[in-house]
Amino acid sequence: MPSFFVAHGAPSLALEHDDFTRAAGEFGRTLADARAIAFVSAHWQNRGGVRVNAVAHPEPIYDFGGFDPALYRMRYEAPGDPELAREIAALLGAELETERGWDHGLWVPMLHILPDAHVPIVEISLPQPADPRELLRIGAKLAPLRDRGIAIAGSGGIVHNLRMLNLGDKNAPPADWAVEFDAFIAELIASRDFDAVADYRRAPSASLAVPTPEHFEPLLVALGAASPDDQLQTIYEGFQYATLSMRSVTFA
Repeated sequence: MPSFFVAHGAPSLALEHDDFTRAAGEFGRTLADARAIAFVSAHWQNRGGVRVNAVAHPEPIYDFGGFDPALYRMRYEAPGDPELAREIAALLGAELETERGWDHGLWVPMLHILPDAHVPIVEISLPQPADPRELLRIGAKLAPLRDRGIAIAGSGGIVHNLRMLNLGDKNAPPADWAVEFDAFIAELIASRDFDAVADYRRAPSASLAVPTPEHFEPLLVALGAASPDDQLQTIYEGFQYATLSMRSVTFA
């Protein structure tokens, strides 16, 4: 199974159908035979260390406000996998989470990737604060699961600046600085220079592209789980609302 990173965009993406959601659905067909997905989202940070969700049937968390009321009625019915969660927790030296549901960083993109919700998902938190190289190491620890039919996933955004969104136009041209940073990181990923990706703060326009780290950090877990002989494929590249990169990639 692959290691992949998917942009989750705005929560309203759950209600929409566009070029990105079609690409996500096409990619999702490659996961049809997955045993499970180990999933790291930008929207679960745990102060003090990593936690692993062991809830059998997690409820959706509507961790946003001001959107179409229909969004707050949406559900994603994939099961959890408590047994796998315990195994992952032991692998990472992490604690189990037995109450939390799934945040929108997970269920919004998965609605489009696997709409039939047949593959179990185990969500893994980001440690807060997070050392970028430790995130690469977390991915490396998860990598052996891929040989057992378990995909490794990160969800966030390579460029994610909410303060500078063009909320009135989803298809607004992207800001020059956003394009510059997104392309710079894409080149590092293509060259397999993951250490340089971990040093993203040195990249051009990093302070604008990554004003807070949590949306970038799941990318590092996905990169850490990639193997040297994987083929890199771009699931999608482009922007929404001028400052949300929707670049999504897979290593398989």
